[in-house]
Amino acid sequence: MLIEDAVSSGTPQFVIDSYATLAERAKTQSFGLIEEDVIVLDTETTGLSVQDNELIEISAARLSGREVVDRFDTFVHPKQLIPAEITELTSITNADVADAPSAVEAVAALADFVGGCPVIAHNATFDRSFIESVKGGVNVSDIWIDSLALSRIALPRLASHKLSFMADLFGCDSVSHRANADVDALCGVWRVLLVALTDLPQGLMARLADMHPDVPWSYRPIFSFLAGQNPGSIFSLSAARADVLKADRADDRVDADELPVLKMPSREEIEADYAPGGLVNRMYPTYEPRDEQIAMALEVRDALVTGTHRVIEAGTGVGKSMAYLVPFAEAARRNNITVGIATKSNNLADQLMYHELPKLAEQLDGGLSFCALKGYDHYPCLRKLERMSRGQVEITTKRDPADTLTAVAVIMAYVCQSADGDLDSLGIRWRSVNRPDFTTASRECARRLCPFFPDKCLVHGARRRAAHADVVVTNHSLLFRNVAAEGRILPPIRHWVIDEAHSIEREARRQWARVVSADESRVLFERLGGSSTGALSQVSRDLATSEGSTLYLGLTAKATSTVARASMAIADVFDGVRELGRRARGGYDNANLWIGPELRESDDWHDFLPSAYAAIDVLEQADKSVDALVQAVAADKPEVVVDLGDISRRLHELAENLKLIIDGTDEHYVYSLQVNRRLRAGGESMTAERIDIGEALATEWLPEVHTAIFASATMTVSKSFEHFNHAVGLDRIGASTSSSLHLDSSYDFDSNMAVVVAGDIPDPRDRESYLTALERVLFDAHLAMGGSVLTLFTNRRDMEDLYARVEPKMARAGLELNCQQRNSSPRRLRDRFINEPTSSLFALKAFWEGFDASGETLRCVIIPKLPFSSPTDPLSCERNLREDRAWARYSLPEAVLEVKQAAGRLIRSSTDCGVLILADPRLVTKGYGKKFLTSLPTSSYQRIESAQIGHYLQLWRARHERRR
Repeated sequence: MLIEDAVSSGTPQFVIDSYATLAERAKTQSFGLIEEDVIVLDTETTGLSVQDNELIEISAARLSGREVVDRFDTFVHPKQLIPAEITELTSITNADVADAPSAVEAVAALADFVGGCPVIAHNATFDRSFIESVKGGVNVSDIWIDSLALSRIALPRLASHKLSFMADLFGCDSVSHRANADVDALCGVWRVLLVALTDLPQGLMARLADMHPDVPWSYRPIFSFLAGQNPGSIFSLSAARADVLKADRADDRVDADELPVLKMPSREEIEADYAPGGLVNRMYPTYEPRDEQIAMALEVRDALVTGTHRVIEAGTGVGKSMAYLVPFAEAARRNNITVGIATKSNNLADQLMYHELPKLAEQLDGGLSFCALKGYDHYPCLRKLERMSRGQVEITTKRDPADTLTAVAVIMAYVCQSADGDLDSLGIRWRSVNRPDFTTASRECARRLCPFFPDKCLVHGARRRAAHADVVVTNHSLLFRNVAAEGRILPPIRHWVIDEAHSIEREARRQWARVVSADESRVLFERLGGSSTGALSQVSRDLATSEGSTLYLGLTAKATSTVARASMAIADVFDGVRELGRRARGGYDNANLWIGPELRESDDWHDFLPSAYAAIDVLEQADKSVDALVQAVAADKPEVVVDLGDISRRLHELAENLKLIIDGTDEHYVYSLQVNRRLRAGGESMTAERIDIGEALATEWLPEVHTAIFASATMTVSKSFEHFNHAVGLDRIGASTSSSLHLDSSYDFDSNMAVVVAGDIPDPRDRESYLTALERVLFDAHLAMGGSVLTLFTNRRDMEDLYARVEPKMARAGLELNCQQRNSSPRRLRDRFINEPTSSLFALKAFWEGFDASGETLRCVIIPKLPFSSPTDPLSCERNLREDRAWARYSLPEAVLEVKQAAGRLIRSSTDCGVLILADPRLVTKGYGKKFLTSLPTSSYQRIESAQIGHYLQLWRARHERRR
C-alpha cells in the first residue's frame, strides 16, 4: 500500500514524505530507556463484554531496543465454550484450551513475566479490563500504554489506526487475530510510532510532557524522554499552523459571477454517464439504470446551463444524490468553480463524504476535490487548546482527567499536520472528555482578538478551505447562518443543491431566531463576574501592575458596577416572564405564549414593561462600559481582553434582542415567551422569529444564487408544489426563474404498502373516549404484527397515558414496548428498536423523519393524531391575525408533509413492506382529509372499523409472509 493511499484526503505533502520514511528510520533510530524492558501484550477472548466473556489466549513480548528478548504465550481455559464465531475468527478451538491453565493461573504467570514493567497494548483498555477482571490481574502492571491512542498522536493523518492497517503499511509482521501474531505486529509498529513522534514540531513533546503535571498520565514519560532529545526547544502553535497552511497551496476557484455561462456536458453525455458501463456503473458494479434518476440528472444539468432553479420531488429509491452529484461535479471541474450541497442529516452528509464523492473522484479523469463544513462545535478552538496545554484552565471532566490530556495531544498533533479538519474522526473519548473545553460556540468565539483568527483557525479558515474545493458539503444550519452573516462564513458559492429540502423553512426560522434566555443570561453574567470572579476580575488582576493601570482599573470598576446592576435587572425580567407564562393555555411541560395584541394590551404586560425597559436601559449602559474597557485595553494588550471581548458582543446582542422583543414593532417577526412549568425558576425565554422565511430567502439569498436545486421525497401537497415554492420564496422572484418536477418512486408502493384509516375512532376532543378506543387499536395492532411497530405521537401527554395503558398488556403477551420518556436518548431508542426486531416504540417528533429501520425491523407505522400545529402556537396565531384562511395555507399543508415524512419511515428499500395506520377520524369526517390521503405514495387506502384492524393485520401479515 502506498502512503498516498493510506492518509486522509488533503494531507500536506511534507507529512506524506515524512510518513513514507518511517519504516526505514525505525530500523536504526534508538530511544534509550523508553524501549528497554517494555512489554508488548495482546489477548484473545470469547467476546467483547468483560462481564459476560473470558480470556482464551494471552501473549506478551519483552522488548530491549529493537529486539524481542523474551516471550510469554499461553492459552487460557475458560469456564464457557468458545463461540463458533470466535473460533472462526481466531482459529482457537475448545480442544486447544482444554488442558490450558485457568485464567487465575495464566494471569499470575503473566504478572511474574511482566514484573511491573510498562505494558503496551493496542486498545489497552480492552486487554487491561479482561486481565484485571481476573483475581490478581491488578498486579500485572500499573502502567498501561494504549498504542491505539498513541498512534492517533504520532500519525494523525492516517486514514485508519487499526493495528492490521498500520502493520501492513509499514511492513511489520501481519495481524491474524491471534494474540502471538498481533504482538509481533505491534512490536514493529511501536518503534514506528516513536519515530513518528519525533517528527512532530519541535517543543511539542515538552509542552505535552509538562501540561497538568498533577494528573497521572501514562504517556508523560515517553513525551518527557523525547523532549530531552531536543532540550530548550520552544513550541509555537501559531508557527505550526503557519507552516501547515503554507504547505496547503491549493488554488482558489473562480467566482461563478465572473462567468458568462457554464460549460456543461450535453444531455447525451449525461445520459451516457448513467448507461450500462458508464460512469455510475463503474462506481457501483451492480448499478442498474433508473429512468427517474436519469430524468432528474438531466433536469439538474439543464438548470445549471440556464442558471435557473428547480424543485424536484423524487420518491424513495430514485437515487437523488447520484442524480445531482454527476452534473454538479462536472460543473465544478469544467468551470473551475465551487459548488455546494446542503443536507439536513449527518447520515446523508457522511454518505456523500465517505462513500459517493470518493467513488466519483476515483472515476473522474483528474479527480474531484471535496470537503465538509460543519458547525462551530465540530472544530477545535485553538485558543482553548493552547490554554489547556499550558495549564491555564482547569480540567472539568468528572471522569479520568488523563483522557483530557490525551485529547489535547491528539488535537495538537492533528492541527500541526492538517490545514483543515474537525473533531469527529479523531477517536477522542468524549464520554470522559468535556467537549466544550475544546470547542467554541459562534457567540463565544473571540474572533479578531484571537491570535489564530482568521486563517490559522480551523473554524474561520472554512471560507479559505471551501474556496479550494470543487464540492463543499455542509448542513442547512451553516448555510442559513452564512446568509445571516451576509456571506462571511462560506465562499461565494452560486450553485447549490439543497437536499432534504422539506425541512429548510423550519431550520431557517430556528437559525434566524432572536432569543433572550434566562439560562444563557445567567451564564453570561457568571462569565462576566465582578470584583472577585469572572472575566472582569481576571482583567483587573492582569492590569494591576501594567502601565496605564489607573485608567484601566477605572474603566474596569465602572464596567463591574453596571454589570452588577444589569444582572439584577435581567433577573427581574425573567421573574416577570414566569408570571406572564401563567396566562398560557395548553402545553404539557412547556408554556409557549404568543406576545400578540391581546397580551400587549393587558394589565399584566403593562405591569411587566417597567422592569423590562429598566433592564434594557441598564444593559445598554453595561454594554457601553464593557465595550469601552475592551477597546481601551485591546489597543495595547489584546490578549488580556480576549474572553471579555467575546462576552461584550454577547452582552450587546442580549440588549438588542430584548429591545426588539419588548418593542415588538418590527413586523418581520412573531414574538413569544416560553416557560418551563416543571421548574420553579429557570428555563424562561423570549423569542422573535421571522414569519416569512420565503420573503427573506427571496431578498437575501436567492438573488446571489444562479442555480438552487431543492430536492426531497416529500414536497407536494395533493400533487401541488405551491406550498413549498411559497415557503422558500420561489414564488417571489418570477415564474421564469424556476420550475418543478415530480418523479415517482422506483419502489412498488401499491404492492408493498397498505394504508388503513380507522374512521370510527372518537373525536380527539372527547379525550377519554378517544384514548380508550386508541388503547384497543394499539394493542390489537401490536399483537397482530408481533411487534416491529412504530407509533408516532404529536404530544407527550397522550403518549405517556397510552404507554401506561398498553405496555403492561404487551408485556403479558411477551412483547416489548419502549417509550420516548423524558431525558431518554433518541439514539439509544433507535438502536434498541433496530437491534431488537420484534420490539416496538412510542415516539415523538424526533422519529417522524430521518429514522431508517428497513426490513422486518419496522412493519407498521401508526399515527394516532394528525400533526396540526397547536391553535395557541405563536406563529399560527400571528398568521391568523395577518391573513384570512391562514390555517388552510400553512398549518394544513405542513401537517400533510409531516404525515408523508412519517409514512416514508415504512418503505426504505425495494423489498420492504408494511402497513400505515391512520387513527384520526378527521380523515373521513373533514373535507381536508382527502389532501392527506391523496398525498401518500399509494394510490388507495382502506377504511376499516377499529375493532377489525387486528384481524386485518393478521391476514396482511400472513399474506406477505407467504410471498417471502
